[in-house]
Amino acid sequence: MNVTIGLPRLRSLIDGNWIDGKETVVLHYPYDNRPVAEIALTALADVAAAVESSQRAFENWRRQPGFERARVLSAMAQLMRRRKTDLVEAMRLHTGKPVRDGEIEVARAVTTMEVSAEEAKRIGGEVVPMETASEGRGLTGFAIYQPLGVIAGIIPFNSPLNLLAHKLGPAIAAGDTLVLKPHPQGSGVAAIMGEISLAAELPPGVFNIVHGGADVGRALTTHPEVALVNFTGSSGVAEAILREIGLKRTLMELGGNAPTIIHGDADWERAVKMLIPGAFGLAGQSCVSTQRIYVHQSIIEEFIASLLPSVQAMRVGDPNDPATDIGPMNSLAAAERVSSWVNEAIEAGATLLCGGKREQALVWPTVLANVRPEMKVVCEEVFGPVASLVPYRELDEVIRAANATPWGLKAGVFTESLSVAMRMARELDFGSVNINAPSRSRTDYEPSGGVKKSGWGREGPAYAIRELSSLKMITINSASPVRSE
Repeated sequence: MNVTIGLPRLRSLIDGNWIDGKETVVLHYPYDNRPVAEIALTALADVAAAVESSQRAFENWRRQPGFERARVLSAMAQLMRRRKTDLVEAMRLHTGKPVRDGEIEVARAVTTMEVSAEEAKRIGGEVVPMETASEGRGLTGFAIYQPLGVIAGIIPFNSPLNLLAHKLGPAIAAGDTLVLKPHPQGSGVAAIMGEISLAAELPPGVFNIVHGGADVGRALTTHPEVALVNFTGSSGVAEAILREIGLKRTLMELGGNAPTIIHGDADWERAVKMLIPGAFGLAGQSCVSTQRIYVHQSIIEEFIASLLPSVQAMRVGDPNDPATDIGPMNSLAAAERVSSWVNEAIEAGATLLCGGKREQALVWPTVLANVRPEMKVVCEEVFGPVASLVPYRELDEVIRAANATPWGLKAGVFTESLSVAMRMARELDFGSVNINAPSRSRTDYEPSGGVKKSGWGREGPAYAIRELSSLKMITINSASPVRSE
């Protein structure tokens, strides 16, 4: 067994027990690349044991009343508050997330769990009007939501706590069980949440954690006892999962290339203030970060004059400094890729308005102009602190440009016109359209999800519970039996 002396060791959680592994990987602090933890990878036999443990736990958990599920979720939310410092530190050391952003994420994740607790108490259904047709005479019908089974959850590194909460909270509330495979950089957060689940008296097996790469993910998602795969990540990985799992239900939240439109009548000064975190916060490592900023030609000069000083004033550096706005990207390779895309665009004729600098995994917030649709910074998902400014004149023109992407997660629009807002809301082909807010703006109880290559199904506890449930139809025949003479 490979053991690194002095580093915290992150293990699998299976049936209430912490399980070691023979192989390990070492996590490095993205800011200075020093080792900070090691992960014990889950053996494939233990992945199967985790699913089987969850299936056994499901048979009892599904019978727990809503108020009991709510009690456990509320207890977990309270424990998350108490362990805020530990959660923030795990995010900082393992992903490079600035302390300030980590604190915001803890608050959001607590809300996600609290809302899940509330929704656990009001899972209902609907009465079906059977006598709409003659064959329904004498029938009473109703449909109810019932737990689905074992859920396989897979999450990326960029929001390791809140995305975990969006997988775990609704699953527990629905009466399902969850086997989670976090990104390696989210393993520390997952371990803390495992400890919290045990302290909150969540029954063993209801929440299991496994660690590893594609082989572990494949063993998890293809296991015959898994009822649904709940995946957040790239479209390419999602396609591989779908090829392998056969006739299983899925909930997928995938990539994005988010636009925000600043119309000529907009309060563009307000838009600038909101776009700074919306485009560059989290080092741009969010699938809904504003990557394309479309600005009406009539205001673009004033908009640029206001935007650039605000972008240049952002603090880039040590994630442990509360004043830091942008910490490192999650890896040196990711930073090098983003920098290469920016340089490629400049060489092809784009204008660098600010930024363009990189030091190791730190990438300075970058604004480009004079871009073309075929440039990677425009047509692909940058997933870094880079935004491109594109002028427009007509609504038809900007709607076509904004929709000219295979992704469709979120879009933002700034306008003071109700008619413009409503037209944008109808015609922008995205799962969410934020009016007078940038694309990266979300409450954790709204139905969140995409269209096109950005996935299907909806998160947000009330909506996710439906995705993670089966709808059962029940009819009662109260008509008098037909008697033969």
